[in-house]
Amino acid sequence: MASSLVPFMGSALNLALPYINKELSLDVVASGWIPASYMLSTAVLQVPFARVADILGRRRMFIWGVAAFTLFSLLSGLARSGAELIVYRFLSGAGSAMMFGTSMAMLTAIVPPQRRGWALGINTSVVYTSLALGPLFGGIFTQYLGWRSIFWMAALMGLAVIVGTISAIKEEWKEAQPAGFDVLGTLMYTTGMCSVIYGFSRMPSTISFVLLICGAVVLWMFGRYELKAMSPVFSVREFLGNRIFRLSTLSALINYAATFAVSFMLSLYLQDVRGLSPRDAGFVLISQSVVMAVTALISGRLSDRMPASRLATAGMAIVALGLLSLCFVSASTPFVVLSLMLVALGLGFGLFSSPNTNVIMSSVSKSHYSMASATAGTMRLTGQAFSMGFALMAMAMHLGSVQLSSDLHAEMLSSMRLVFIICTALCLGGVWMSAVRSNRH
Repeated sequence: MASSLVPFMGSALNLALPYINKELSLDVVASGWIPASYMLSTAVLQVPFARVADILGRRRMFIWGVAAFTLFSLLSGLARSGAELIVYRFLSGAGSAMMFGTSMAMLTAIVPPQRRGWALGINTSVVYTSLALGPLFGGIFTQYLGWRSIFWMAALMGLAVIVGTISAIKEEWKEAQPAGFDVLGTLMYTTGMCSVIYGFSRMPSTISFVLLICGAVVLWMFGRYELKAMSPVFSVREFLGNRIFRLSTLSALINYAATFAVSFMLSLYLQDVRGLSPRDAGFVLISQSVVMAVTALISGRLSDRMPASRLATAGMAIVALGLLSLCFVSASTPFVVLSLMLVALGLGFGLFSSPNTNVIMSSVSKSHYSMASATAGTMRLTGQAFSMGFALMAMAMHLGSVQLSSDLHAEMLSSMRLVFIICTALCLGGVWMSAVRSNRH
């Protein structure tokens, strides 16, 4: 149930962005920071919170995360300015980081290895079902109840998850002693990740390259420090020494970097270029998520019976083909054709996600479940942040800091095409990386 919170919110919010932009007077770059601020905090804080969860207890950290997500979702619905909304979304992301760093580790710990793919497939299918329902209900809520109702619905769902967790989950999981938290390593990691992700979102400005270089240097220093730390916040030795784990998490990074901006760009395209209402745009976008949900359920079960890495590689290849087809979308592309492109993306992504997660969680020992769960989540959210960085960069290059209007359709299409070209190239690289991993697994 908790797995449905974030994807529902994210996909529903994409349909509400044009209305938020108008009410809060946001330009296209500021609008992009509503989802980007959330992804930044979630990506940066997952690994530190996973380490804290090993010390204090994964169940306890999970409950705290859901509570924080619920509180700041409620406050997001009460925001009166764009800056206020971005801050609340950033803090909501901190709550999500607490959830993501523990949920997959808890699930993996209680499911036998021979049924792990089945369980992860169900979890992933729930995520994609929520992605499918998000645009549908998000469009309806936005059109008839206003965009703030999306945040209030998420807060109600969060309350239900808190009650369910307290009443239904009694077991606690701890893996480390209380004295084992690495404060200096955490500060270096969060500083480096923030610098890289924020710098990437500011491209192609001069400050972005400065931030990227500084962030890369800090992360290199962090890696060197963690190799010698007694209780590292992130096991660099495990990451570098475990080839399957390393390539699988990097494949996830590339896959999400190549796909996440698709729904953001298409939601703007369908409403601002094609003139659809939020509800009708949701009906077009729902096809991808429905196919993802069904395919993830099937591929998860298949990954218990055949090489999971090969399934993931095939999925990545299909995603690359779907992204390539989106490069040719125009202002007159039939909606049926666009839906078929989204179906191909959904098929490939559903075939990739569950098996790849199975490979990640099965490649580490029980003591590293939290680290693996948090790393997979960090790669996912970092990839999504990079993907939004591509979108913001392309829109800044072609549109600048202006509000979308009917006079800017050509520029919007150009920025969208640039994003899809970059994503296709990335995905092709991910196919190669996943295939190399398959040779050894």
